[in-house]
Amino acid sequence: MAATEVITADRLTKRFGNFTAVDAISFKVTRGEIFGFLGANGAGKSTAMRMLCGLSMPTSGRATVAGYDIATQSEMVKRHIGYMSQKFSLYGELTVRQNIALFAGIYGLKKLEIKERCASLAESLDFTEEMDMPVSILPLGQQQKLSFSVATIHNPDIVFLDEPTGGVDPITRRQFWELIYKKAAEGTTVFVTTHYMDEAEYCGRVSIMVDGCIKALDTPSELKKEFKAQNMDEVFRSLARKAQRQ
Repeated sequence: MAATEVITADRLTKRFGNFTAVDAISFKVTRGEIFGFLGANGAGKSTAMRMLCGLSMPTSGRATVAGYDIATQSEMVKRHIGYMSQKFSLYGELTVRQNIALFAGIYGLKKLEIKERCASLAESLDFTEEMDMPVSILPLGQQQKLSFSVATIHNPDIVFLDEPTGGVDPITRRQFWELIYKKAAEGTTVFVTTHYMDEAEYCGRVSIMVDGCIKALDTPSELKKEFKAQNMDEVFRSLARKAQRQ
């Protein structure tokens, strides 16, 4: 049985005036896949992710997410995805319970469902004692786990993670990836950007952008063979050093 494609991009392009941020990229992502989307700062990966999330209109090319066209059906795209950013994912002045209820409500869950999800997350995250604490006093690792949980609370087809483990310690990063594995095993597609090349090893496939173009796309093991590299950091550096953008 063929794998179901949940993200398709065909020569997807974004220009700002004379500057081409994303230059005719093409790729496909299947259901339940953990897809690493890598690139140095300025490579175009954040711009590409914004287009895929229905937040930015492409200049040319086409892409579908969860079966919906990102240019003509952006609101439907947003209903079928989750999104987690390193920079902002939670309201620090609200309690854990209030954050869960807020995001669950935004995603359209009913009151009974919200109550059930609060109880479920309290148990699965071992947050029983923290539910009525302000999020701002939680350790960063716990905040990141909660951010991921609220981003997927509505069981989206795809969750986009923009550098989700920035600033957390290696043990917490590993625990966070265990949450990712579990969600992918349930059928959710995980589209993740990261600066940690050891995390690229955890992905099913990895693409690497340079100067707005995808310069490599394959499994970590195949990329290491292709570039005769010991690890993904060496693969990334061999491509990134060719970048012309500053």
